[in-house]
Amino acid sequence: MKRVVSVVALCASALLGSTAVRAADVEVIHWWTSGGEQAAVSVFAREFDALGGDNWVDTAIAGGENARSATLQRILGGDPPGAAQFNPGRQYEELIAGGMLLDLTDLATKENWAGFIRPASISEACLVDGRWWCVPVNIHSWNWGWASIPAFEKAGVDVPSNLDEFLAAAPKLKEAGVIPFAIGGESWQISGAFGVVLTAALGLEKREQLFKDRNLEVAGGPEVKKAIETFRSLKQWSDEGSAGRNWNDTTNLVVTDQAGMQIMGDWARGEFGVAGEKPGVDYACIPGPSTPPTVTTDGDIFLFPKQSDPEVERAQLKMASMMVNPQVQALFNNAKGSMPIRDDVDMSLADDCMKLGLSIIKDPANIAIAAGRWINNDTTGQLNDLWAQFWADDSMTVEDAQAKFVEIIKVAE
Repeated sequence: MKRVVSVVALCASALLGSTAVRAADVEVIHWWTSGGEQAAVSVFAREFDALGGDNWVDTAIAGGENARSATLQRILGGDPPGAAQFNPGRQYEELIAGGMLLDLTDLATKENWAGFIRPASISEACLVDGRWWCVPVNIHSWNWGWASIPAFEKAGVDVPSNLDEFLAAAPKLKEAGVIPFAIGGESWQISGAFGVVLTAALGLEKREQLFKDRNLEVAGGPEVKKAIETFRSLKQWSDEGSAGRNWNDTTNLVVTDQAGMQIMGDWARGEFGVAGEKPGVDYACIPGPSTPPTVTTDGDIFLFPKQSDPEVERAQLKMASMMVNPQVQALFNNAKGSMPIRDDVDMSLADDCMKLGLSIIKDPANIAIAAGRWINNDTTGQLNDLWAQFWADDSMTVEDAQAKFVEIIKVAE
């Protein structure tokens, strides 16, 4: 009799197991490893775990290129993570074409993502051929200067609003014992800073002609030459310790008032926040830095590789929904230094720099679409190498650099 009961019990248990929702682990690959970045990603992890039942499994890999490469290898090798951070652009178009990503369209339609994600260029990164393939989680902009207010006060000069004003103030900063221009030695930092200088020199219309239309007259024109000359001028005000230095250690030079200004994306704001710095008191955020100010609408997205386990897929959809929740958007972006992808969030958490960025993107005329939307990874890599070489090699003339730039744009894909 006991044997019969045990068989019945086992059958009942099996039936319950087949219908009950079980907890799923969702491994998330990302490259957020600095203090401000860790504070931000912890918001996502905490909010997801708080929903109950499923677990955020954190896999942090230093360096965006390294993290993306690891993700692609895992997907192509048949061992995909549950979610992965990417930047908007063309980095994941082959995954979409190969049917390797979870289609989020039903969730996005149910929650009306198209109705609250703004500006439209943010949606375009994930909404491909009418289907949603990823989740935008923030609006990041490269186009910012970060200045130490005490450093400029020590030098007896005003905080600049554009690069010409900064270059005029740089000698006074150096005389005061301050590193005028802080920059790290990694190629992406150098190329990113040049992109900001280039946008200031070109303006948005010619910048789009350059990267979107591959206009070689613009590439070989006077505005690009001016940008290269300005970039060469910035180098003379940098410090010898910049070679190989990572971005957040460079930001720390501004945080600790050892340097006057850094050009870096608004993720730097998270480092100031972790250090307890106050905008307008300890540091200044300078949009552009240019007159008039511009911002790029780049950022971070999460994609969700297809899984064989339906419970993991269920948890993936729950995670995607959590990431665009208005409260989570407010908490995450305030920690990250970025702007939320929706404008119905609680802005009481926003500091003055976030509010400034949000006010600028209200006017489409101020928005520069990230160049990565128009050029592929190979072209981006060539540009990174060019500007890193130009920065390191003083024997490369402005004319030589511009000629190489024209050749890269000519064959860009």
